[in-house]
Amino acid sequence: MKVKKIALSSVMALFCLALNAQNGLKKVYDEAINPIEQIDKAVAKAKSEGKFVVCQVGGNWCPWCLKFADFITNDTAVSKVIADNFEYIHVNYNPRKSQGADKAEQGKALMRRLDNAGRFGFPVFVVLDGEGKVIHIQDSSFLEEGEGYSQEKVLRFFRNWTVKAVRSEERER
Repeated sequence: MKVKKIALSSVMALFCLALNAQNGLKKVYDEAINPIEQIDKAVAKAKSEGKFVVCQVGGNWCPWCLKFADFITNDTAVSKVIADNFEYIHVNYNPRKSQGADKAEQGKALMRRLDNAGRFGFPVFVVLDGEGKVIHIQDSSFLEEGEGYSQEKVLRFFRNWTVKAVRSEERER
């Protein structure tokens, strides 16, 4: 029985590796860094540049996360809007307890910091103002189209959460 479990586990691991290699998507999440420190640095940089931060929360384990990273890299209109208006970071979150107690606590702290953004699934996008306050959480499923993402929906999301768009709305109140 033990041999069958080991064999099945090995086959599943090889299948996952082959699937990941097959999709050819670049891994963009740094699993070694502390996500809270990553966010703090991004907020400081964004504040100094008069921008907001967009945290793409997910992980290299998430195919839709990697698809989105690939999408924004290859779509020049989207990448320009992001570069001009945001400090954009890929924030690693691994919900599996097998990562150890420290990583599990780090994940809990991350979700507390980002208003439990993981409740929307992954990837999830969290917009932070220049003080690091969560001002919007975007469920990525609303940006999807077919087996990928809609340029129109993605651009609308980003354009509606620029500093200029948010500040002009605040002035109108």
